[in-house]
Amino acid sequence: MQRLVTPSAQLAVRGLLTIHSAPSALRRHIDWAIQNIVGADTQLNWLPQPMMVGTFKTKCQWNGRGGSAAEIASTLRSWHYLNFEVQEGNENGGELFRFTPELGIHRAVTDPSGGALLNEFAINNVMLNAFDEDSMREGFALAMGTAWDSQLEKFRGAGMAEVARLHAI
Repeated sequence: MQRLVTPSAQLAVRGLLTIHSAPSALRRHIDWAIQNIVGADTQLNWLPQPMMVGTFKTKCQWNGRGGSAAEIASTLRSWHYLNFEVQEGNENGGELFRFTPELGIHRAVTDPSGGALLNEFAINNVMLNAFDEDSMREGFALAMGTAWDSQLEKFRGAGMAEVARLHAI
């Protein structure tokens, strides 16, 4: 499988890895892989994922070299049972990788606030392959990663209903 690379490998970046769901059996392997990429002092705090019985979730922030997000995404996508997002950025913007077993991996360039950007090539590609307004909308949605956002959104809010219920008491 080809590894993802980024041209900004010399830049210092900050990053955030969110694993929305991972089977229990993979947790130790994921720990080792992440520690190997971003540093041995990185600790992942795994919590049960209420959306999928038998799976766990975690978040991890790091500071390091550019390209770490691509390396993490390349490593994690080989385990097809994961749902994850990994972001990397600095003051000029960065990258966002999203993965679901059903959709595979999506890579987006981001602005400094984290919003996905489309480059000229992506826009031209959609325009060349679109036959009508609907196919143009579908092409832009695919380029922006809308399907990945829809799949991962259910995980992002998991556990928040319990927090809201506790605040109401």
